[in-house]
Formats: sequence, C-alpha cells, structure tokens
Amino acid sequence: MKVDIYNNKGKKLTKKIELDDKVFSIKPSDHSIYLTVKSELAAKRQGTSSSRTRAEVRGGGAKPWKQKGTGRARIGSTRNPSRVHGGSAFGPKPRDYNLKVNKKVRLLAKRSILSSKIKSNSYKIIDDFKMSSLKTKEFIQILESLKLRDEKLTMIIGNPSDSLLLSSRNVNNVNLVVADHMSAYDISNSKILLFDQSGIEILNEKLK
Repeated sequence: MKVDIYNNKGKKLTKKIELDDKVFSIKPSDHSIYLTVKSELAAKRQGTSSSRTRAEVRGGGAKPWKQKGTGRARIGSTRNPSRVHGGSAFGPKPRDYNLKVNKKVRLLAKRSILSSKIKSNSYKIIDDFKMSSLKTKEFIQILESLKLRDEKLTMIIGNPSDSLLLSSRNVNNVNLVVADHMSAYDISNSKILLFDQSGIEILNEKLK
C-alpha cells in the first residue's frame, strides 16, 4: 500500500512511500491490544510500597497486663493491628507487577494499533525531520505547517537528532519515540501518529 508523504513545510511530495500490508493493513485484534497495554502499564509500576506488620513495629514485646483478674480483655501485645500504633494487618509489601505476554501477541498488538490508525487516517508521514537549530519555536512551526499543533501526537522516528529530541521535549501533548523501541502504549495513547521515512522503513522490516 502506497501513501502520501510530506516535507517539513507541510507540502505534499510527488513521491509516495510503501507501507507493508502485513504491518499496516491487518484486521485489528482488540484483545491482544488490551493484554499488551495492560502488561506495559503494569511494568511501569515500581512495586516498592511497604507497610510494617506487627512483627516489624517497634515495641509491644512485653505483655501489657496479666492474662486474668483485671476485668479487661486479654491481650498479648500493644502492637496488634486492632490497636493504635499497631502494625498493618494486610498492608502493601514489595512485589513484582510484571505480566507475561507472548512475543507474538505483542507484535500483533502493535500491528493492530498501526492498522487502526492508518484505516482511520489518523497519521501523517514526513520525509525528514531536519532542523536547522535547537529551538522549540522551529519545532512548533513544523507542527503548525503540518496542521498538527493542537493534536495529541506520538512521533515515531528512525534516528532522531539531538536538536529534535531537545526541541520537542517541552511541547505539550507530544511524545517522541524511536521506532526500534516503540511500545503499544506509546502509539495507542495518542490521536495522531507522525512518522518519518526512516521510522516507516524500520517498522516495515521489524514488524512484518
């Protein structure tokens, strides 16, 4: 499938770029997208929350009063969970939130999201993201020429330059990712996908 390509001035070029049908034109699998995005978001969690149990709270070693004869309820420690300054009964402990998803499912999820974006025309391809200077203003001008300034955008770049990385990082609703390390969540959590030519070539080769 051949589609239009633009320059950084927003002008449509006469040449077109080839999108591999096995990557950009498949029937989307919603369940694979769900499993993959859920796994990626779970992997972002640190899992370091921890509360102290009754064994870890300081104090409570001595029996507060004798077992019988006081008229009060029996108690063995002042640090049991039902008392003030007691330990937590079922509080959080460090854990691993990672969820295993098969490699083929992850690949299918990326293809599905890309195919959905292409089908809904929620994408644009630029030939090269060359910037003459390291200025956010110049980067915004490129987005305005492509009529993408107010869109929630994920840029998928083959080999981003330092000037592009630094000039785009302060712009709201813009997420720049490298095509080699693109996640399913990166491309699903946006309204528009903006590719450069080298990014398309990498995806054609890597995801087919």
